Amino acid sequence: MSEKSLRILVVGGVAGGASAATRARRCNEDAEIVIYEKDEYVSFANCGLPYYLGGDIKERAKLLVAKPTLFEQRFNIRVKVWHEITRIVPGEKRIEGINRETGESFTDNYDKLVLAPGAAPIIPNMAGAKAGNVFALRNVEDTDRIKEFLDKAKPKRAVVVGAGFIGLEIVEQFHQCGIAVSLVELAPQVLAPLDPEMAAIVTEALTAKEVDLHLGTGLQAFNVSGSQVSGVTLDDGTSLEADMVILGMGVRPGTKLAVDAGLTIGATGGIAVNEFGQTSDTNIYAAGDAVEYPFTFADMPLRVPLAGPANRLGRIAGEHAATGTARSMGTVQGSAIVRVFDCVAAATGLNEKMAKRMEKKAMAVVVIGMNHAGYYPGAERIVLKLVFDPDDGKVLGAQAVGGAGVDKRIDIIATAMQFGATVGDLANLDLCYAPPFGSAKDPIHMAAFVACNHLDGLTPIASPTGSFENVQVVDVRTDAEVAKMRLPGSIRIPVDVLRDRLDELDSSRPTLVHCQSGVRSHIATRILRQHGFNDVMNVTGGMFMQQYARPDAVER
Repeated sequence: MSEKSLRILVVGGVAGGASAATRARRCNEDAEIVIYEKDEYVSFANCGLPYYLGGDIKERAKLLVAKPTLFEQRFNIRVKVWHEITRIVPGEKRIEGINRETGESFTDNYDKLVLAPGAAPIIPNMAGAKAGNVFALRNVEDTDRIKEFLDKAKPKRAVVVGAGFIGLEIVEQFHQCGIAVSLVELAPQVLAPLDPEMAAIVTEALTAKEVDLHLGTGLQAFNVSGSQVSGVTLDDGTSLEADMVILGMGVRPGTKLAVDAGLTIGATGGIAVNEFGQTSDTNIYAAGDAVEYPFTFADMPLRVPLAGPANRLGRIAGEHAATGTARSMGTVQGSAIVRVFDCVAAATGLNEKMAKRMEKKAMAVVVIGMNHAGYYPGAERIVLKLVFDPDDGKVLGAQAVGGAGVDKRIDIIATAMQFGATVGDLANLDLCYAPPFGSAKDPIHMAAFVACNHLDGLTPIASPTGSFENVQVVDVRTDAEVAKMRLPGSIRIPVDVLRDRLDELDSSRPTLVHCQSGVRSHIATRILRQHGFNDVMNVTGGMFMQQYARPDAVER
């Protein structure tokens, strides 16, 4: 078959499919390329949808990244919207489908096929789930329905089920519209990519805006009234009134076409692909939320339904389909970020929960820093948690919660992780510094310094979530700080007089030292270790993290 006759069909647009099609064209001017999209819009900014509902994005047209005319005029790619593919016949290299506008069936043949079916919102099988005021948010059509409801019904109360990225973004935007919001989450915390004590900081930002939080309980039933729901009942018996309900309970990969075609499905339910996006049928590729990706620190692929990996693999799949060669995909780390009112939360790689599930050795340090020099006006706090291998210091992941600059720190660490960085490598990063932009010792440096001090045996670290039983706890903060918040039973000796009061402590007992953030307690730990205290550790994150990690143990 000559290169000129190569026919590439792409099923699905948005991130993976649109990237595949346009990359295929840039690499092969002679191929015939057709995109089949079952809905009206082939390329839109799905991550921007919540912000249009809340008014941050004013113009609906801004959500439409590329229209069919652009694909056709600029790329010579035919786009067929409202065309749903219903079957793949791999042995004959044929697809079958239906035109959703006319109801007519059609077939088409391919040399190479790229699947980008995406994922569908999880909708519970409950009475009322299809009521006119119950919504999920996945595409432009969903957005239009919600926007029309907001404009016409002018709801006063909403229930959002699911405290992931989409759920939190909708909570923020609805609050901005003056809607009272209840947020329901089956897990005991918001934002699963964060460890519980880091997620608790986000929870605090939500409660500060009077969001009605219901964590650790799920949706039991919709309370149906006619064609609408009037509220929901939760597993714990709580009844919440609502004028509308938004379901953000996660997504299921769109694998039906692949399953029916006999393609291999991976252990986590996504389409299995190689480093070029090829499925178990080498003439069929897949990209986007329906596939599994090789995760950097896992022994098995994982589903990572994020726009970044979808775009990257789509690009690679398109090139390989068009030319037979491409650079490999590499691994993903699940780097993600969300804004929740004045709080920003981001994560990359493993958290401690994931590491424990994978039976992977991991420990973490926490530092509290600023996005730029503290003495320069406008500095905003960043709480940075760095997860690493205690044997070799390899960086496994990071989380950050705070204000401005959270994205910068996680992006830097995510980049370093791609090259196998250790905490020692982070300590040596040469970062930009001027007072309006950063500090000479960036929070990344500080976290790396703390980790290196632990690995080098200078200042062993204790986790804020660890046990404080049967140990001597020393609080080296000032009396004014202790008066605001303290751990009952701790021995209070300010760091500046510690050398003069060593006789008040028992050097033979295991000792935990803490201050407000971990800086002064690092100094105190070094003092004690050089005065005969052999079993002494610094509680990373200090009292600041104690209030989130062990709130019941803190006395205010």
